[in-house]
Amino acid sequence: MPKIFRFYFKNCLIGFGVAAAFVGGVLWFNVANLWHLISTSDVGLMAVVVFWVLNGIVFAGVQTGVAVMLMTEDEDQGPMSGTPVGLIPIRQTATSAPDRNR
Repeated sequence: MPKIFRFYFKNCLIGFGVAAAFVGGVLWFNVANLWHLISTSDVGLMAVVVFWVLNGIVFAGVQTGVAVMLMTEDEDQGPMSGTPVGLIPIRQTATSAPDRNR
């Protein structure tokens, strides 16, 4: 499996694990009376699965984004970015606006 797929798959699993803990915490503390609603409904299991999957998508995306932003560069290669080619800074002087009250 390519390295990028392993990276993404690993971070998605972490995100879905955090989402499972989040959903468990929401149900444990009965936030917005969700535990009562789910436990007394005949489609409560489906509601929990949908709640977990939708939160898992969000947490997996956040986890992957954080992992990408925390990637570091190799010390011996230096920074990967520099001045864009073709852009030359120029000096511009400001002049006062003409008087419009005349």
